[in-house]
Amino acid sequence: MRLTGVSRESGWTGLSVQTTLPNPSTRPGLRLPGRVTLAAGPDDVLVRHIRLGLVTTVEPDDPAAAKRLVQFFQLPIAGRFVVPAGRRRAVDFALPLPWETPVTIFGGVPLLSLRMGLRTEVSVDPDLDQGAMVPVFVHPIPTQEHVLAALETLGFMIRQAGLQEGGLPGVAHTLPLHQRWGYWVAPLYAGPITELEVIFVTNSAGLEAIFWMDRRLALAGITHQSISRFRIWHADADRRDWVATVDGWLRQAINRHAAAAAHADWSAQLNESAHVSRHPDEPVQHGYGLGGTAGAAGVGGGGSGGDGT
Repeated sequence: MRLTGVSRESGWTGLSVQTTLPNPSTRPGLRLPGRVTLAAGPDDVLVRHIRLGLVTTVEPDDPAAAKRLVQFFQLPIAGRFVVPAGRRRAVDFALPLPWETPVTIFGGVPLLSLRMGLRTEVSVDPDLDQGAMVPVFVHPIPTQEHVLAALETLGFMIRQAGLQEGGLPGVAHTLPLHQRWGYWVAPLYAGPITELEVIFVTNSAGLEAIFWMDRRLALAGITHQSISRFRIWHADADRRDWVATVDGWLRQAINRHAAAAAHADWSAQLNESAHVSRHPDEPVQHGYGLGGTAGAAGVGGGGSGGDGT
């Protein structure tokens, strides 16, 4: 599928900008190939530079504020050159997607609340002429897909996937936003938790999965949140028992969550699971690799924090 975005012709230069993606589907860590074609009007046009930017809509830190459009990554692809009058000039590119690029499609189905586009910015002295945005569809990398599929197998159902402005305290981020996957809790794990959010922090070597768990008792006015972090490498991902791995992460995180709220009647631990075929991976010590494995808990007021998180 080839997608093309065309700008409105610049009123004073007559320059038009066309961006074409032969295949708009991609994954974090891959290169997105395409071409920018510039067509000049009756006069020569001096172009100062061309930049590409990935744009999406994020939720600001203030929950009362409206969502806003954010360009979270940009890269120059051409410097100074002239487009002769009545001629065209094409610039090919292969945009490297950051490893933390949000996912907009899972299982071949678009996540309804998420959209992403590629913006072409052409600087023409002294003004700026912007090409139209082209849709980009980001699929999960295999490691992310394995974790998401395992959660689905274990009975978790995605209720929303959103983008949050900013990063997480104590977690290394390269982008000014992060993606949160919200789930309805599977029956096997219900009781100790009522809400689960999953956040991925990814680089070329591996993935860190952050499990944000919540247990709310509205009538009692009690809330308890905790965060657990698990690291895993991309290598040998296809040979791993992912259901057992993710189930092990969940049991460990839920038991930590329940132990931190042991004074409450609803804090029973999860000791057995039909899905466990081996012991879960040992946690990595804090400060190693992709941030290590750490967690934190707070009771009352929904507070959270702790070792590097």
